[in-house]
Amino acid sequence: MTGSVGLSALAAAHGSAVLASGPSELPSIDDFLPPEILFQGTPFAMNRIVLIRVISTVFLLVVFGLTAKRAKLIPGRWQGFVEWMIDFVKYNVVYATMGELRGKRYVPVCCTIFFAALCFNLCGVIPGMNIAATATIAMPLMFALWTLTQYWRSGIRSNGGLWKYLKKEMFPAGVPWPVYILLSPIKFLEIAIIQPGALTLRLFANMVSGHLTLATALVMADWYIVQAHNAAMVPVGALWFVFGFLMTAFEIFIACLQAFIFAVLTAVYINSSYPEDE
Repeated sequence: MTGSVGLSALAAAHGSAVLASGPSELPSIDDFLPPEILFQGTPFAMNRIVLIRVISTVFLLVVFGLTAKRAKLIPGRWQGFVEWMIDFVKYNVVYATMGELRGKRYVPVCCTIFFAALCFNLCGVIPGMNIAATATIAMPLMFALWTLTQYWRSGIRSNGGLWKYLKKEMFPAGVPWPVYILLSPIKFLEIAIIQPGALTLRLFANMVSGHLTLATALVMADWYIVQAHNAAMVPVGALWFVFGFLMTAFEIFIACLQAFIFAVLTAVYINSSYPEDE
């Protein structure tokens, strides 16, 4: 009985209203538009997703702040793990993409994006949170706009000004001039809209689809095991529960992978903003 109640609570926690009317009460877009729970009616109103973002941000600041404050010359296990994670981003993302000489400047940027995206993504499988902080468009868009700012800034600085940067991007050498009429607007759209848009939608879509799939599996398991009151359907519910467990593991993998991809693409876009002969 306790296990049945626990399964129902888990399914409901993933944003699903499970009713005795049948498994038609599946997760929907309403899961990502929860009501305000703090400071209602004020400019500081927060719903569950915003609160998760605040908690995750405070968590990251505390963890990295305390680790830096207590850093020792001979690191312990925790400090060694944190340094290993930073080195992973530094060598496998930044230096592998940009080289050590150019990449040193952008290690903090790429590390911040990686760890923030990773922590926000993993909220989707943390009990009590049960939804990624990147599962609405706002947070992936903020990450993408920060990336956009970084590669425009590096392009303007390294090319000697805004016009020289735009000329490099919009008027590549060796192209017949009539082609520029079509090519130049496309190239501008690429660096101004398409690249940040692709970053936003990739992260957003993966987090939304992962939440919906996992929540659906738990809702179906709860229905067949608890709500249907049919012993013959329990094996079906068990299969759905196993699928939900596998999806949880898969969601952890996707959360890590999407943070890695976002950091890699940030490094790639910044690197591409430099002159080719530099």
